[in-house]
Amino acid sequence: QVQLVESGGGLVQPGGSLRLSCAASGFTFGISAMGWYRQAPGKERESVAVLTPGGSTTYADSVKGRFTISRDNAKNTVYLQMTTLKPEDTAVYYCNIRAISGISYWGQGTPVTVSS
Repeated sequence: QVQLVESGGGLVQPGGSLRLSCAASGFTFGISAMGWYRQAPGKERESVAVLTPGGSTTYADSVKGRFTISRDNAKNTVYLQMTTLKPEDTAVYYCNIRAISGISYWGQGTPVTVSS
């Protein structure tokens, strides 16, 4: 059974930093991409950062230059380093793994609040 467990969210002041982690387990299939998404109150879920097994990355325009997605294969963990956080980054952040078959797996989400 595939499990994605996010951690690292919390309350941070504007301009601060957080690092989110997503520990993955139970998958035995090929992966086409792994990424982070977020959903702010009253808004649709949006892609934040995506990483392919080959190392290609894609970022939302709103986070380019501030967020970095990375992975540790030995730990089966995907990270999202977030810097220069803004109030508009406030959302629940979800980890996602997309299988080659097209099936997506989601974590339970970790809330990030950027406020003074």
